Amino acid sequence: MTHLERPGTVEVHHPEPITVYPPAAPLEPAQPGPPPAVQSIVLPDGRVITGYALTPTPAPLPAPAESRPAVSRAAVNIALGGIGFGAVCGGLVLLTSFIAALAAFIHQLIILAAVIFGGWIAVQVFGPSHSGGGGTTVNIRKAVIKRSHFHG
Repeated sequence: MTHLERPGTVEVHHPEPITVYPPAAPLEPAQPGPPPAVQSIVLPDGRVITGYALTPTPAPLPAPAESRPAVSRAAVNIALGGIGFGAVCGGLVLLTSFIAALAAFIHQLIILAAVIFGGWIAVQVFGPSHSGGGGTTVNIRKAVIKRSHFHG
């Protein structure tokens, strides 16, 4: 049994018709208006062009200024203050992220410098010396004299 199956009852949903308030009026056929006037133009070379005259539709006039509700100065100042506060908060988040990234970059540079300097020190300590071809220099004559004196 899956989680979708439930034992026992089965619930059936029946669709309900959508009612429109107020009820829509029945559509009635309407006759189109009179055909537009035909206009003819004679071109300078004698040709005649006939067609319907196109009357430009007038652009709607803007609403008069009195019909708009006035917005108080306090509302405008509050809205602008909210926008400014949001911009400052966003800038501070970006600044914090930038500072954190810069600190991580400087930390990586310090680690890189320590690795490079440590490698240089290791080469100086464990690398071949320039005095005699490398290794430890032992003065054989002193060692023999000390040995003879010690055992003698």
